[in-house]
Amino acid sequence: MYFEPYDIIVVGAGHAGCEAAAAAANMDSKVLLITMDLRLMASMSCNPAMGGIAKGQIVREIDAMGGYSGIVSDRTMIQFRMLNKSKGPAMWSPRCQSDKMMFSAEWRSMLEKTPNVDFWQDTVVGLLVNGDQIKGVKTLMGGEIESKAVILTNGTFLNGLIHIGEQHFSGGRMGEVASHGISEQLKELGFEVKRLKTGTPVRIDGRTIDFSRLVEQKGDDEVVGFSYTEPFKITKQRSCWIAHTSLKVHETLRKGFKYSPMFNGRIQGVGPRYCPSIEDKIERFSGKDSHQLFVEPEGWTTEEYYLNGFSSSLPDYIQYEALRQIEGFENAKIYRPGYAIEYDYFPPEQLHHSLETRRIHGLYFAGQINGTTGYEEAACQGMMSGINANLALRNDKPLVLSRYEAYIGVLIDDLITKGVDEPYRMFTSRAEHRILLRQDNADARLTEMSYSMGLAKKDRYQKLLEKKKHVAEIKNFLNENYVYPDQINGLLEQKESTKIEQKMKMSYLLLRPQINLSEMIEVLPSLEQYKSQDRFIRECLEEAEIQIKYDSYIQKEDELADKLRRLENVKLPKDFDFHSIQSLSYESREKLNRYQPETLGQASRISGISPADINVLAIFLGR
Repeated sequence: MYFEPYDIIVVGAGHAGCEAAAAAANMDSKVLLITMDLRLMASMSCNPAMGGIAKGQIVREIDAMGGYSGIVSDRTMIQFRMLNKSKGPAMWSPRCQSDKMMFSAEWRSMLEKTPNVDFWQDTVVGLLVNGDQIKGVKTLMGGEIESKAVILTNGTFLNGLIHIGEQHFSGGRMGEVASHGISEQLKELGFEVKRLKTGTPVRIDGRTIDFSRLVEQKGDDEVVGFSYTEPFKITKQRSCWIAHTSLKVHETLRKGFKYSPMFNGRIQGVGPRYCPSIEDKIERFSGKDSHQLFVEPEGWTTEEYYLNGFSSSLPDYIQYEALRQIEGFENAKIYRPGYAIEYDYFPPEQLHHSLETRRIHGLYFAGQINGTTGYEEAACQGMMSGINANLALRNDKPLVLSRYEAYIGVLIDDLITKGVDEPYRMFTSRAEHRILLRQDNADARLTEMSYSMGLAKKDRYQKLLEKKKHVAEIKNFLNENYVYPDQINGLLEQKESTKIEQKMKMSYLLLRPQINLSEMIEVLPSLEQYKSQDRFIRECLEEAEIQIKYDSYIQKEDELADKLRRLENVKLPKDFDFHSIQSLSYESREKLNRYQPETLGQASRISGISPADINVLAIFLGR
């Protein structure tokens, strides 16, 4: 079949590939999205959920910039929870359960409605490369399709190998073939290729679970959602449930350890530290008698349940026996066993911060191919690669988000300056400036920037301006108006906060940790104008309250970020030989040559590079 040349070809339609195609097309690139199966776009191959600790912040950042993940999550949501609400707002993290079949169908629908995106169902088996420039791709059907840029988002499909006990077979996901050829070609071109592994648990028939013996976990009464632009419409939610393993379960699982590919050496790839298999948890935490499990529904109309925390590569009969020893699962039947999968990835220090490879111009990597784990981590990389591929075609400089601008910036900087020796997962603890990177202010941080380069649309930008105006008005009102003792002392007494003896500015009272704005609105007649069920108004009130309560902390973080910003502005020579600077330690020279940081700030974050090394570099640069 003959294809017209494309601006950008995206290989793989997982979460990274879908966001890459959407971003590039919405910035007016002509895009071809190639996938093995058009029915499984943005498939939730592991747990049917989006968001969570730090991941929820990433989804909101994607939405703030005009990506689709937040909108699709909201439209297909079956439960919503704001995690860490008992902590400060820097830790609040939205999370939802999704209908996995609806999620995939909605992603496909949105992409099919996006101008400039074409689709082709095929397998990419090689790349067209001329010297150090990408020229397109080769497919299994024999096609050679030309393009100016290629984005690889192959997930777990590159030489994927599935393990269940002593059985192992080729596959990218259960029931789907692996992809061969790309890794081998890139290795020949000088790329370093390594192996990682991940896993997934059994899927259970909900009709055979005794939910009366589990702990119910309902969704929040107030559903915030992810998208800043779409009115939220969910009217009912499905519950999740909590179960626990026991010593008896552990003993049964141990019987299968001798058959486990993880323990007998058949799996060479390193697994995720923060989402280990159940056998790994039993081995590493041998002193624990029980582990918590989350029983999660996979959709509105299915009885299939996902047992979060029970990932396993043990023989299927061992998994089944152990499952039936968990309270509430005595009669459980399963749809399919858990399995582990090994796959190729490319250590991400081989990339620029734009996610373009250092060796081949116009070739970008995004998602698990870079050693990350999780839909959200993949999706944001996909969006950034789509943006930067488009900017490169315009001859514009790449968009590189800093660590104080976005969790997306933290993630990409971690990958490239620190590398990956196990599947990378985002946490709030990875962000030094998390008080600045809250889930509530992602639009204020990123929408204007995205709008200026052509991704975020005008209506999204106008909504941001409207929100900023309302927040400023609320803050001004609270800063200029007073509350009197007879109006507020009842609430203060109830909250065990010191009563006031004279009038006090509302904003000053709001600094007390025991007092929140919604309670003040209920008791103060002058705030009655802010009683509203409108989601937009509630968001503005919450944003104003956070800015007032945490103003001093935010200012301190801004000052620290400004110091870092100066380092980020100091450019290092391209392809510089750091061995020529003899005053650097040998280890520092080795690492600087390997990672080739583009700025002094990036160099400062490479493991093993000391402040003294940074001073040497600064002197060398004449700073």
